[in-house]
Amino acid sequence: MKRKRHAPEQIVGHLREAEQMLTEGKTIVQVIKKLGVTEQTYYRWKRDYAGASTDQMKKLRQLERENSELKKIVAEQTLDIRVLKDVAEGNF
Repeated sequence: MKRKRHAPEQIVGHLREAEQMLTEGKTIVQVIKKLGVTEQTYYRWKRDYAGASTDQMKKLRQLERENSELKKIVAEQTLDIRVLKDVAEGNF
């Protein structure tokens, strides 16, 4: 079976939908079947994303992207500094 990846925003939406179904009296088995995930996945999502909103997930994704870009910039600057030090010392 092919793995399906869900975006954090989608997961939050699925958890809201699941909570609504549970309050309507449906069982966990019915809920996870409707969501198309395993029970283990449902509980992992619930542990990791409980109480989060879609706006928070979008902000988190944006911050992670920004952090990744900043790490790349720092790595490039570090490399430039090392090259300049080697050139200044005459080790090239």
